[in-house]
Amino acid sequence: MSAFEVNFDGLVGLTHNYAGLSFGNVASQSHQNETANPKLAALQGLTKMKALADMGYHQGVLPPHERPCITTLRQLGFSGSDADIVAKAAREAPRLLAMTSSASSMWVANAATVSPSADTLDSRVHFTPANLNNKLHRAIEAETTGRILQQIFSDSRHFVHHAPLPQHASLGDEGAANHNRLCAGYGQPGVEMFVYGCRSGDGQNRPALYPARQTYEASESVMRLHQLHPDKTVFVQQNPAVIDQGVFHNDVIAVSNGPVLFYHQEAFLNQKAAFDEMTTKLAEVDCLFSAVEVPSRLVSVDDAVKTYLFNSQLLMKDDGKMMLVVPQEAREHPGVWAYLSSLIAQGDIINEVKVFDLRESMRNGGGPACLRLRVVLNQTELNATNPNVILTDSLYHELTQWVEKHYRDRLAESDLADPQLLQECRTALDELTQIMNLGAVYPFQR
Repeated sequence: MSAFEVNFDGLVGLTHNYAGLSFGNVASQSHQNETANPKLAALQGLTKMKALADMGYHQGVLPPHERPCITTLRQLGFSGSDADIVAKAAREAPRLLAMTSSASSMWVANAATVSPSADTLDSRVHFTPANLNNKLHRAIEAETTGRILQQIFSDSRHFVHHAPLPQHASLGDEGAANHNRLCAGYGQPGVEMFVYGCRSGDGQNRPALYPARQTYEASESVMRLHQLHPDKTVFVQQNPAVIDQGVFHNDVIAVSNGPVLFYHQEAFLNQKAAFDEMTTKLAEVDCLFSAVEVPSRLVSVDDAVKTYLFNSQLLMKDDGKMMLVVPQEAREHPGVWAYLSSLIAQGDIINEVKVFDLRESMRNGGGPACLRLRVVLNQTELNATNPNVILTDSLYHELTQWVEKHYRDRLAESDLADPQLLQECRTALDELTQIMNLGAVYPFQR
């Protein structure tokens, strides 16, 4: 049966702002206190979605979360009406208000880990929402993310939904941003590659400056939950030295599609052993591993982080070649663009580059790869997916009008204290759930 990679992009939320909450994310911290444009951010994301859909790629949309998260603020001891809670938090704990107002759910590469039915023992698609326990503003996303995924992929004959892993540091799970799948064809069995930052009991191979957000124990747990065979999984450790240079997730230093892994020379520890294992296991599923390494002498880790060269989308074309979707920052960097131009001129594996302006997201630390969750579905599974989240011309125009109607075009961190912002968010999301036929997925609707 034919199968497809469907990219579900996160729709940027109404509270998109630059509070600099993500320690270890260089872009997030460097743009702290700047004024954001939520409307432009959402429209930039929709423009990318529409362009890829027009090219023939299957494109879905995931909604933003309710923010500020009043439920969390109540758990933290604030009481009274919702407006009172916002006012008290702004006055007494403005950093907590910023954390509970973050629009970080837009980066749905962290929403969950997804294993396709071709890989799982029960031949169903498995979803595990990421617990994201390294950052408070992200850890509060898991419950709503789970509800949204269950509403979109609701048919238990085809889909299995697991609870997030327990909220403990040893089980830090950042979702698909640290997960790759390599295969000869989307509908064929593949090898799932879990990339972790640290492992319990290993006191040496750890970053010194920034946290390693993904643990080996979390990746291994997801493998068990998803009923993946050990012979079809590979565990690779991310180089702690690059984590300390701002590579907070593996998708900042590597990206895959089909049999191809596009990665930086310094991305992994014990790379030869890991790639040998990958080659052997892929051969068992009739897949030839294609590794495209970017050498440090041509692109430094620092330049890769600044431009998000690897936080790109690698998309398979009809002729079997690959297209790389990169942010505008990659074109504006002379060294990175020279490398990409040379790569395309060779026309070997990756022979096309598409550039998108995603500057609002980039300034907050997320590029094209951060904005999408890849879900491999066969035709039957796609037919069982909520059709109202699949991007069509009609849905694109409806969502564009929805953004124009509800979003502000200017938002500073100080604006989070405005109780009207919460009401604006709820009004917009209530309308969005009707557009996308999602039901009552938000706390204020339940």
